[in-house]
Amino acid sequence: MSTEEVPKPVQMLQLLAGFQISQALYVVAKQGLSTALADGPLTLEELASATGTNADVLRRIVRALAPLGVFRTDDNLVEVTDLGATLADGEPGSVRDLALFWMETHYAPFGALLHTALTGENAAGHYYGEPFFDWISRFPAQVETQNRAMAGVTKGLRAGMFDDYSLPEGGVVADVGGADGAMICQFLAGEPDRRGIVFDRPEVVPAARKVLAEHGLADRVDVVAGDFFESVPQADVYVLSYILHDWDDGSCLRILRTVKAAAARGARVVLVESVIPPGDAPHPAKFVDLTMLAMLTGRERTAEEYEALLDAAGFTLDRIVATPTPFSFIEATLR
Repeated sequence: MSTEEVPKPVQMLQLLAGFQISQALYVVAKQGLSTALADGPLTLEELASATGTNADVLRRIVRALAPLGVFRTDDNLVEVTDLGATLADGEPGSVRDLALFWMETHYAPFGALLHTALTGENAAGHYYGEPFFDWISRFPAQVETQNRAMAGVTKGLRAGMFDDYSLPEGGVVADVGGADGAMICQFLAGEPDRRGIVFDRPEVVPAARKVLAEHGLADRVDVVAGDFFESVPQADVYVLSYILHDWDDGSCLRILRTVKAAAARGARVVLVESVIPPGDAPHPAKFVDLTMLAMLTGRERTAEEYEALLDAAGFTLDRIVATPTPFSFIEATLR
């Protein structure tokens, strides 16, 4: 039966069941079901034993997710599909850490989205009683999961994004909000004459030293802790990867003006962001925008909105480079 043949009430029920699907997928990720199946099919009893789950409950979860393409079953045997393998550890394109991060920090606050709709206050602030970044900074384990999740985004969702792109010229590249350094490793791997800086909050940057060492970049990339609302290091090129979408326009202007205060005229800024296309066509940024709405004060933006934001901060938009991924490189020059 095609989508058009499914009655509209049934289609709507399938949409409303999204919360059930995401919880079932969380069980898959948390208990390592896909990881356990990486070497081949197992019986339900073997899978339950290997993952510490209840066999009857597991049977029902697998049964619900198999029609969605996560598993294949043959009588009592369970096999993970290529789609389901994205929730396995160590698999190319794995989003397991992102699944854990979202479900353990985002899922519950989304229950207060109606509060956001009625008041304008983001759901996470209402749920946690404080801004999300303030809340998560007090939990080192969640910060670590966040770092792994963002690195997974770089490796998975952004795969192929860097193939035909080079940063604008400049000897020193600062990755502002650079987390564990995964992004600057991508940019500088083939550019031995450039130096770099990973700049992020004090509780985040320790993870970068290990990643930089693993990529052989520890000798030419400095790790600096700080607050990008207060100051950033001096550099020739500033990369802000998936940073501005976390913040409202006023906060974005503060960040960009902090960059402006540290930089010389002609310095370049490269925003790595999703750009919302016009019209009703599907695009991941349209749903990520709901995440920004509920969890932070930020938003996904159109090309025109990014141009206006940069202009107000003293930067001239040079170009937007689309990639085969949901992300684009937005280049601008300090006037």
